[in-house]
Amino acid sequence: MLWNALLLALREIRRNLMRSTLTMLGIVIGVASVVVMVNLGSGATAQVSAQIASLGSNLLMVRTGQRLGFGQRSEAKDFHIGDVEAVASEVGGIAAVAPAASQAMTAIYGNRNWSTTITGSDNNFFPVGNWTLAKGREFSSGELRAGASVCILGDSVRKELFGSQQALNEKLRINKLSCQVIGLLAAKGQSAGGRNQDDLVMIPLRAFWRRVAGNQDVQMMYVSARAGVSTAKVQRDIELLLRERRHIAENEDDDFNVHDMKEVAEALTGTTRVLTTLLGAVAAVSLLVGGIGIMNIMLVSVTERTREIGIRLAIGALEREVLLQFLVEAVVLSSFGGLLGILLAIATTYVLATLLGMPVLLDPGTMLLAFLFSAAVGVIFGFFPARKAARQDPIEALRYE
Repeated sequence: MLWNALLLALREIRRNLMRSTLTMLGIVIGVASVVVMVNLGSGATAQVSAQIASLGSNLLMVRTGQRLGFGQRSEAKDFHIGDVEAVASEVGGIAAVAPAASQAMTAIYGNRNWSTTITGSDNNFFPVGNWTLAKGREFSSGELRAGASVCILGDSVRKELFGSQQALNEKLRINKLSCQVIGLLAAKGQSAGGRNQDDLVMIPLRAFWRRVAGNQDVQMMYVSARAGVSTAKVQRDIELLLRERRHIAENEDDDFNVHDMKEVAEALTGTTRVLTTLLGAVAAVSLLVGGIGIMNIMLVSVTERTREIGIRLAIGALEREVLLQFLVEAVVLSSFGGLLGILLAIATTYVLATLLGMPVLLDPGTMLLAFLFSAAVGVIFGFFPARKAARQDPIEALRYE
């Protein structure tokens, strides 16, 4: 009986192909919208997680000043190298600490110049910040002690100053400082905040103090916790140690802040998940609209086929058989719409993810759920027209013109 009902449903859909196609369009758009929103949201979440991970493993960033919101900080005295050494030696669970001081400056090579960030640090900066060298080498111990005029370039600076030319062993000028390029960093791309991570020039910290800053301040510390160690505990220990070293009274607020990048990652990925859920819910409204369209067309179909229904009932068809016929027709319409919507969603996801530079993530569970929901829409919105058809009075139906 179910097979016969399916064949009859397919015959009726073919008979009114244009009307059936337009009826399915609401379901197609609804399913495609939901699947695309969820897939793009998953891609955005994965992208944010990858960008946070590119900053470093178990990374904590220690800055001077209090956080005021919207990326602003209050002014406070900088750290000094003794603070860095104390954090490295007295706080347990730390893999490495990298001191850093930075300043915006202009790098010049030949007739090219580029405004960039000059950062002074040591070789701990590379493993802590998850940096790898594409070419060349790190600073030698002698270069770090002497503050030698050598530098390591980020990928953006290399492209802007040297283009396709060889950069290693060449000399560039940073204001009055002339330095030899000994290494090139592998590209990392943008951070989760949209900052270009490859736009930097690394020089030894002592060279930065002597040739750029004119002081021995440390503006920032990058701290990497050992694998398996709680970053929250390391953060608390750093805060207690720095409060003691900076002579902050119990009733005073910190004049520094410690960012745990795990917390930042959780906050950002949580935000993208909420936005994905919200956009998916909005897109699901079009499924409701598609269901109303199916009900409307099925009611029209019942009216058009009133005489056929009367004949079937008069020659012995049961009410449940008539009910099943129209219900199957509604489910077939919505299921076909669901399948077409999923195919459209896959193609749209690939196109949009490529244009937006996101990873393409297709969630089979979401697509299956969307298809089942589209079939359920057919059952729900097709039931009332099917029941109306099944409850027709055969005599009145036969009189219908």
